[in-house]
Amino acid sequence: MGKAMLRQIIDYASRADPYPLYEELRRTPVFHDADGPYVVSTYHEILALLHDPRISSDPRNLTLPSSDPLAEDEGDESALPPVFLKLDPPDHDRLRRITNRPFGPPHSPRRVDDMRGELDGIVAGLIDGIAGSGSLERIDLVDQFSYPFPVTVICRLLGVPHEDESRFHGWADTIAASLDPDPDADPAEPHKGASEAQIELGMYLAGLIEERRKNPSEDMLSQLAAVHEKPDGAMSTLEMVSTAALLLIAGHETTVNLITNGMLTLLRHPDVLRRLRESPDLSVRIVEELLRYEPPVQMLPRRSTLADIDIGGVNIPKGATVSLILASGNRDPKRFENPDRFDPDRGDIQHLGLGSGIHSCFGAPLARLEAQVALSELARRLENPRLLEDPPPYRQNAVLRGPRHLRIACDGIREP
Repeated sequence: MGKAMLRQIIDYASRADPYPLYEELRRTPVFHDADGPYVVSTYHEILALLHDPRISSDPRNLTLPSSDPLAEDEGDESALPPVFLKLDPPDHDRLRRITNRPFGPPHSPRRVDDMRGELDGIVAGLIDGIAGSGSLERIDLVDQFSYPFPVTVICRLLGVPHEDESRFHGWADTIAASLDPDPDADPAEPHKGASEAQIELGMYLAGLIEERRKNPSEDMLSQLAAVHEKPDGAMSTLEMVSTAALLLIAGHETTVNLITNGMLTLLRHPDVLRRLRESPDLSVRIVEELLRYEPPVQMLPRRSTLADIDIGGVNIPKGATVSLILASGNRDPKRFENPDRFDPDRGDIQHLGLGSGIHSCFGAPLARLEAQVALSELARRLENPRLLEDPPPYRQNAVLRGPRHLRIACDGIREP
């Protein structure tokens, strides 16, 4: 197998269907080439490592092997300070707890649920925009729907003024381009543009935080910036900027893929699409199965070991680089019956699509709700939707895997 297999996994030619490669990879649950990372591809072993405190997410602990092809799609390091996603306890725990206070239980248990009406309105507006675009014979669902939707939601969550949302869209576009570079372009250009966008974004957020300190409202930035006594202390302005940028970039990119992969899968399974149109509540189970079947984050390629770890009959030494192939674990036949079958009626969908353990996806409740609202409304309002190309063109990035365009046609759009 060797490095050739790992190169195949990140090769763009495999992007449309990497799952046969993952099946081959699972024959060696913990694979290691002499000068490469330890690659873990089976469900139970991945789950164990996601909960193992001896695995570090802090890139400062990495001693990169001379050959680590799976790390090539992680993108450039941020110009901002480290986010809790890339920190270990106790720093991770402190920042995540502070961020969670205005976002979810126990302090803000209804933050996400209370956004449902706003999400409905954003989705309705985007679908109305498709209806008014003049052509239903060639709709790009990514550009016209699943790309603008999450960044608008993040803006509303953070409290970005409506008149500034277009600037946020621009920064998100530029930073996304660095995560998914054009193979024919100068490789330095996307990273340069992303660094500039990150700096501009950081300066804007710092200014908005100061404004919210003086004139707080009900948004998440106001609550993070509030100076009242907190058990974990207050975030610094730079920590708040990094956290807000994380919500924008990480939350946006994964949700775009979840919605787009979701609609592609539904169009390939018209019986499930029909059921969703008739029973919108099915969206909850559909989204969970999508997170297993076509996860928006395929792998976590840069973890490191803080001590020797025995896993899957292999000893991973201290200081080693570890890559966890989440999408492979989600198709492990030792965990899921008929794993290559898309089946929202599964009795047990305990997937790895949003990670697990202390680094499980912070924005999971919002991502789930966004996808549920988006897919149920697309199913309800698009008349006879059909794919114009299958497979569609995919993004270059093998980690954040999803279609770059999803061109469809439909016969009409129903009224809201």
